[in-house]
Amino acid sequence: MKRRDFNTMLLSGLAAAGAASVINPWGDGMAYAQTESGGLTALLTPEPPLIVLPLNQQQSTLVVGTKIYEGLLSFDFDLNPLPQLAESWDISDDGLIYTFHLQKGVTWHDGVPFTAADVVFSCQVMLMELHPRARGNFERCETITALDDHTVEFVLKEPFSPFLKAFECGSAPICPKHIYDGTDYANNPHNDRPIGTGPFQFSEWVRGSHIHLVANPDYYVEGQPGLSEIYFRIVPDATSRSVAMETGEAQLSSWNDVEMFDVERLASLPHLTKTTKGYEFFSPLVWYEPNLRREPLNDVRFRKAMMHLLDRSFIVDRIMFGQARPARGPLSSTTPFYEPDLPEYAVDVAQANTLLDEMGLEPDGSGVRVTIDFLVAPAGEMWIRLAEYFRQALSAGGINVNLVSTDMAGWGQSVANWDYDITANLLFQNADPALGVARSYISSNIRKGVLFTNTEGYDNPEVDRLFAEAAVAVDPARRQELYSDVQRILVDELPVLWMAEQRYPTIYDNRLTDLVVTGTGVNGNFAAARYI
Repeated sequence: MKRRDFNTMLLSGLAAAGAASVINPWGDGMAYAQTESGGLTALLTPEPPLIVLPLNQQQSTLVVGTKIYEGLLSFDFDLNPLPQLAESWDISDDGLIYTFHLQKGVTWHDGVPFTAADVVFSCQVMLMELHPRARGNFERCETITALDDHTVEFVLKEPFSPFLKAFECGSAPICPKHIYDGTDYANNPHNDRPIGTGPFQFSEWVRGSHIHLVANPDYYVEGQPGLSEIYFRIVPDATSRSVAMETGEAQLSSWNDVEMFDVERLASLPHLTKTTKGYEFFSPLVWYEPNLRREPLNDVRFRKAMMHLLDRSFIVDRIMFGQARPARGPLSSTTPFYEPDLPEYAVDVAQANTLLDEMGLEPDGSGVRVTIDFLVAPAGEMWIRLAEYFRQALSAGGINVNLVSTDMAGWGQSVANWDYDITANLLFQNADPALGVARSYISSNIRKGVLFTNTEGYDNPEVDRLFAEAAVAVDPARRQELYSDVQRILVDELPVLWMAEQRYPTIYDNRLTDLVVTGTGVNGNFAAARYI
């Protein structure tokens, strides 16, 4: 019996037994997933611009897209590799050849067989053009070859210690060659109905309301997925999101779905569980990102003045309500090769004003030295508060800040195309500095139109050299030395203003089990998740 038929039989049986659906909880005429049938309603904020992972890497896109698409590997909480589309892999003794043996019997959601040709196309062609990190990873390959339909060989130009970690789904989503090869990726008609190999397949997207995924009846892992469907419910209002979790109308919130001030109250409710596990791979870092192409943001004295005006502890305590810790520099303390012995910028209004005076930025009759625009990330109230606090803090130095509002697509487009003065951003570190950190600072990754690259426009040949050498160094002690050196330079030059190491909560219904089972947490594929 196919899974689709089994689910139909199960739902019919439950209906006959009088199982009640959660109907229209938000008054929009839709029938949402009933937990009795194994369905899940998850909050999602903000609404993603699209859910095709190769084309977009914004957080809400990743939450949905990782249920549809898969990578070759996943990773446990200690960041050890686990099988996904690759059932096993071999690494040559010299560290140059990685051979992946692919799962057999896997089909795309449209029924076309998944083969090694899809992996080669994804890693060698599509992701190299579109993905903010894949280019830096796969350009290290001399060749990427399909040895047969179920075997792919990656031959590196030189050893690259973190190479396996490049195959996590968000970092290298495997895409269907038969859908995208030779097409205009951005305008491919299948972008509205994405096709992957994952445990859930796309059903519908009602803009402003919900994204509906249903169980893949032909998923290649026996007995999975354990959920029959997932509704990602788009609720712009923070209070409504909290109420949905409180009343059980939604069974899952993650990342910044619930505002930080409400986390502990919800976590204390008897039907809900909170965990901070599942963010180990990402170690997300929050910063203010200036556009270094624009005056006066291109002057390091101005950036240092801003750092002296900003209180990271205030941000952690009063905006993030303790769900974070102050950041020291470009690496999170949970990322390998973090350097703890770095200079700190104490809150010092007098020093900030001295630096601004040195620049010749004289106050006008209203005490304003200069005006800059702040592009507000429309990702929840925390991000609005970060913008409002920035405006308030910088006023002590005579810096006037205009807050500019937009939607998520507009924010991403403006930042990717360098059309902003300053904004707030959050980037993943992806388990190794060579994978998630270097991309934000190396000059070769200044790529107009591609979000989450070196969008600020920082260019330092010495930083480029240090990151390049550290990426290929085999000795961990040598890698530490090189990464410590680059952290010291970056903290001195401040290409971005690091504020906080975010500790996001995941809150979910107690009846759910095996939901957060890897180091990628809710960005995992939810194949094992089910109700008990």
